[in-house]
Amino acid sequence: MRAARFTSRSCMLFCRSSIANLNPLPINWLLSLTLVFVVSEAGLLLHKTDVLIYNDLDGGTDLTLHCKSKNNDLGIQHLAYRNNFEFNFRPSFLGNTLFYCTMQWNGTMRWFDIYVEGRDVSRCIRCLLYVRPDGPFLYNYEICYHWKSVA
Repeated sequence: MRAARFTSRSCMLFCRSSIANLNPLPINWLLSLTLVFVVSEAGLLLHKTDVLIYNDLDGGTDLTLHCKSKNNDLGIQHLAYRNNFEFNFRPSFLGNTLFYCTMQWNGTMRWFDIYVEGRDVSRCIRCLLYVRPDGPFLYNYEICYHWKSVA
């Protein structure tokens, strides 16, 4: 019995026909998704956002705030009257970045979603929020927000 003999030409034809039968769609989709993730994590898709929280409470009142996101706890901050706290981040390419803060002064406790990507990504790269007794005030756009209910 004679053994099958592959020449380089027959191997090339076999390899080409096998590769041609593979469906490239899932591979291309996976490579594209990986590229989007890498570019996003490198910060090339979305700008860096700065959030500055300014104590504008009446009568020189001190403010204690604690800001968090799903992945980051920014710690407890004590702000004297007319002082500020600043943090920065890159919004998620998924559009779901959220930072919220609890704020306390003179026995009062309030909270607010200080940055919501769907609401704020088109408004400001540098978000300047004044904390006032009646609610946060977004200086860049002169928008007064209401405090969220404390559960």
